[in-house]
Amino acid sequence: MASEAKAGGAAAGTPKPHGHLVLPPGRTREALAFAAGAVASALLLLCSASVLSPTPVPNIVTSIPLSSSHSTSILTSSTTTTPSAAAAVSNGPRTFYDDPTLTYTIHTHISNWDTKRRTWLHSRGLDPSSPAVLNRVVMVSGSQPEPCKGAGGDHLLLLFLKNKLDYCRLHGDNIKLLYNTAHHEPSMVAYWAKIPAVRAAMLAHPDAEWVWWVDADAVFTDMDFALPLDKYAAGGHDLVVYGWDSEVYEERSWVGLNAGVFLIRNCQWGLDLLDAWAKMGPAFPEYARWGKTMREELEGKPNEESDDQSALVYLLSKDPAKWGGNRTLLETGYYFQGYWAEIVGRLDGVADRYAAVERARRNRALRRRHAEREHHLYAAARDEAVDGRKKGGVPGPKGGGQKGWRRPFVTHFTGCQPCGGAPDRKYTRRRCEEGVRRALAFADDQVLRAYGFRHAAPLSDSVVPLPFDYPAAAR
Repeated sequence: MASEAKAGGAAAGTPKPHGHLVLPPGRTREALAFAAGAVASALLLLCSASVLSPTPVPNIVTSIPLSSSHSTSILTSSTTTTPSAAAAVSNGPRTFYDDPTLTYTIHTHISNWDTKRRTWLHSRGLDPSSPAVLNRVVMVSGSQPEPCKGAGGDHLLLLFLKNKLDYCRLHGDNIKLLYNTAHHEPSMVAYWAKIPAVRAAMLAHPDAEWVWWVDADAVFTDMDFALPLDKYAAGGHDLVVYGWDSEVYEERSWVGLNAGVFLIRNCQWGLDLLDAWAKMGPAFPEYARWGKTMREELEGKPNEESDDQSALVYLLSKDPAKWGGNRTLLETGYYFQGYWAEIVGRLDGVADRYAAVERARRNRALRRRHAEREHHLYAAARDEAVDGRKKGGVPGPKGGGQKGWRRPFVTHFTGCQPCGGAPDRKYTRRRCEEGVRRALAFADDQVLRAYGFRHAAPLSDSVVPLPFDYPAAAR
């Protein structure tokens, strides 16, 4: 969801400095706003989770095919009424989907999911241990069904959506976007909306090993970077979220993590976590009590509202043996999600350094024109060329970070509330708008290059054609 203000406004008193953000003077308060994640910008997630009021018909856009020849034939034949298609649908192997007690709502528990999912995969000719399954990801994002209140908010939502579609397309068949505008549970408002959507995605996509929630206002600013799924699998991690171990498990700070972007494995433990998490939300009778408990037990929490981020901090810190430990990775090795206010002012410098690497004679092959479908080959070659450990590379970690000049993977515009139309008072509307435009153009230039264009300037909507041998021939 969107990030909250760590200071919590005047009611929270003087905020404690966030030790993990190294910023110039005057930027600390903004950094704290990113770390918080939920309350101060709850209205923002009118444009990221889609459950503020009921809608009669779910409206979901997705494009994840099944990978076996049997299931593919069912899907591709569904537009016809041939007997073979009807027989395939009618006589297919029975799975958990045929259980009349199965429900997708957050109010019922699902047990034995690992076995059910494994059985479904085998019934469709899929090997649960194969890379085709282990590397498959469903990205889930979304927005409210009604128009935005803020001027231009709907246009920004379109641009945010385009950015996610571009990223998924460039990363091939293993990652697809499910963009949701349906209200799965009307009472799970704002930042709570993601939990019903993610849970339903798990059940609808047993072919995917991971479900990846990404707030609507999060921008992919490195189109080359791919999630290090092998690292997460080797570490035995089932949940990846941006945060700091000491602040969650020792300080028990309500801003010890940011729940606006997280990756969760499609497994029984993941479903159980979502169930426990959801029960602290407004769809359940203990909601008010949980808010009081969080205010009492979490460091710095300024109010008695049970928000999704505080709830996750509480679960991890209260029972680390069950929910934390090796199961949950608090990722800070790269910008799994980066705070926009410390990023956007550096994007021009990042772009200049990447261009300088490509201008080097030894990297002239990177300047070759190529089809978009070859993006992954050029992304890998570019990653080698910009490796900061090599002479002439770009300093900083792959995926970006507070040190160095590598492209930031995700830039999160928490607090700007583009759909609600009223940014957090820490930011001016102009600053938010310019930051969003700068980040989107920075990302879009990486996409447009395969089509022979780039933006005329960082804040320009116009594009210009690229000269041959760009960027070496650029003037």
